[in-house]
Amino acid sequence: MTAARTALVIGGGIAGPVTAMALRKAGVEATVYEAYPSAADGVGVTLTVAPNGLAALRVIGAEDAVLGIGQPLTRAQLCDGRGERLGDLPGLPGLPPSRGLWRDELCRVLHETAEAQGVRVEYGKRLVGAEESPEGVTAHFADGTSATADVLVGADGIRSTVRTLIDPAAPEPETTRLLNFGAAADIAVPADRESAYFVFGARGFFGYWVQPDDRTAWFANLPHDRPLSSAEARATAKADWLARLRDLYAGDTPCREILAHTDADALTVLGSLENMPKVPAWHRGRMVLVGDSAHAPSSSSGQGASQAIESAVQLARCLRDLPDPQSAFAAYERLRRTRAEKVIDRGNKTNNSKTMGPVAKKMMKLMMPLMMKTFLNPEKTLGPEQRYTIDWDAPATSPEKVPA
Repeated sequence: MTAARTALVIGGGIAGPVTAMALRKAGVEATVYEAYPSAADGVGVTLTVAPNGLAALRVIGAEDAVLGIGQPLTRAQLCDGRGERLGDLPGLPGLPPSRGLWRDELCRVLHETAEAQGVRVEYGKRLVGAEESPEGVTAHFADGTSATADVLVGADGIRSTVRTLIDPAAPEPETTRLLNFGAAADIAVPADRESAYFVFGARGFFGYWVQPDDRTAWFANLPHDRPLSSAEARATAKADWLARLRDLYAGDTPCREILAHTDADALTVLGSLENMPKVPAWHRGRMVLVGDSAHAPSSSSGQGASQAIESAVQLARCLRDLPDPQSAFAAYERLRRTRAEKVIDRGNKTNNSKTMGPVAKKMMKLMMPLMMKTFLNPEKTLGPEQRYTIDWDAPATSPEKVPA
């Protein structure tokens, strides 16, 4: 007996359609309700889907769609602003490469795949409230409509409305003093096409890879004296931000060349990097959180999308196998919380490395050979994250080791 037959999935970004596909595979009829009038086209910059995220997508028949976009990235190369290599982080043996892609592309293919599998998506449905009864939960939307199902899943991101309905005292997102920018430059800089490059520049951190279309996808994390919301950051004209970026990275190669070939209209200004503090309550009654609404790591972790995908699949598996929502949600949280929060901690440490001063950067260069053998060893650092796979066929009620 399943814990639910029907589900309302609030949020149509990455976690929403994946959750609906996973629930449908588990025998739960799920509808996605997206606040905006269309899919998240043009929203966000680059991200990666790691091998563990691809493995979870394989469970729900969505891996091939994601492999059809973006760039395979088999390694990361760490460099300084002079172009000198500090170290390499190779991919893990036996695993497929991570996929570097644009968030709007990922959202598009996930929506297309979900709809091809029979998932219904309703747009323009901004959640404003929910009420529970012994029989189900009813969501109320800003347009005056409502919908009822057995459970409600909050896949509505870092500023989740569902999170506040579950716990009005839930923490708000934390912001860093790193501003986030990104675009695609009309140039293919000299590069290994299967590498992501991370540049510890003189005054800021810069990442890039060369796309199959011979353009260079890039992002910049720029230290700032105070956090800025996206609205505050976008109050400054894109051309002004681009001019500032060109000035700040003028001494760093190939950052200056990439920025010189970037059009201001293509620049995405996101404000400060954000992550969620550890959320005390992931579920209450018939409502539960998935993805960034429950565990939003900094984008520096490279695991945000993959962890959201994993959570979606595990939630569906628990709802499939346990007899009521409360026991299913408790089992889901037990499987996911420790693993997701370790990623949050690692992302925060990575953010700190992006704000190193010149002395620390020199020390990093000297210490890199030792660091690569110890705490930066890819197998030790990323192995527990990237080698993890979900055994969909194993009953969620069976004794199961909680993933590291």
